[in-house]
Amino acid sequence: MSEEETSPADLTPITVITGFLGAGKTTLVNYILKEQNDWKIAVLENEFGEVPIDDGLVAESLDAPEDLITMDNGCVCCSVRGDLIRTLGQLAKQRKKFDAILLETTGLADPAPIVYTIQTNPKMSDNYRIDSIVCLADCKHITLHLDEKKPDGSVNEALQQVAFADKILLNKTDLVTEEEKKALKQRLAGINNFATVIETQRSRAPLEKILGLNSFNMESILSYDPSFFDESDENKKIHNLELVQSVGVQFKGNLHAQWFNMFMMDLLKERAADLYRTKGLLSFHGQGDTKFVFQGVHEQINFGPAKEPWKEGEERVNKFVFIGKNLNRKELTKSLMECLYVEDN
Repeated sequence: MSEEETSPADLTPITVITGFLGAGKTTLVNYILKEQNDWKIAVLENEFGEVPIDDGLVAESLDAPEDLITMDNGCVCCSVRGDLIRTLGQLAKQRKKFDAILLETTGLADPAPIVYTIQTNPKMSDNYRIDSIVCLADCKHITLHLDEKKPDGSVNEALQQVAFADKILLNKTDLVTEEEKKALKQRLAGINNFATVIETQRSRAPLEKILGLNSFNMESILSYDPSFFDESDENKKIHNLELVQSVGVQFKGNLHAQWFNMFMMDLLKERAADLYRTKGLLSFHGQGDTKFVFQGVHEQINFGPAKEPWKEGEERVNKFVFIGKNLNRKELTKSLMECLYVEDN
């Protein structure tokens, strides 16, 4: 396949929507399918919560799904009753009719299987890319979900949904006071300081703020506000309250490629299940002006050169983002700084 055919711009973006029952996902889907006219969206509704994934190759030619319902505004709705990958395979021939695909995954806390399969299955990666992971949160009730204690002490689904998100749709803002909303946004920042929070009422989301932005891309770390990496006293307090946290680490210098690779291999070997999302912006010794970026979901890491190199005179600042449970900022910072290249005397 030619480079042009597989360029990211030619792939159909998939936005994965998570969120609890009652958060407003159905209202959002109905709005997209019936009321708005600016976007042509294929909505895939997963009727089960589980995502059965067939790693085998999708059949070369499949007819359109029998349960594909076309709306007056050009959008379509399809219920995924079995293999998600087969359904996406069936849509591949028609995919250029749509601006985006919205995959509603009711009750799904961990989108890693979807991400992994779309990125590694050739039939999927030749047609689709993950655009973003959006969590729909009910302003009035999400605190109850976040506070829910699991019998075995594990992370509850609401915490995981917030942790994995690139964007959080804070819905039903009209049902809470300004003080309650402010406290909730502060809490969400303690769990995932790197997701954009978009306030909505009745799930009327501005689609241009959640679709087609490529916020799942490795390069997205380049657009983070520098203050995300500051460790303020206020942030420390919030982080210490939650089982799931977001940690930003940054420091100057060039990394030793071998030492950094060994650190990441050990970290993923020991902590992959605890690490929901990781991102990095790196400068390596011996690599000239090449700027490197990576992003990961659990143990799957995508790594490569950034589109733009380090500019002449630009300070080489390495940046790392970790979102997961039981994270120790001091320990992570120390281990990462031990990967810095040191000139032999």
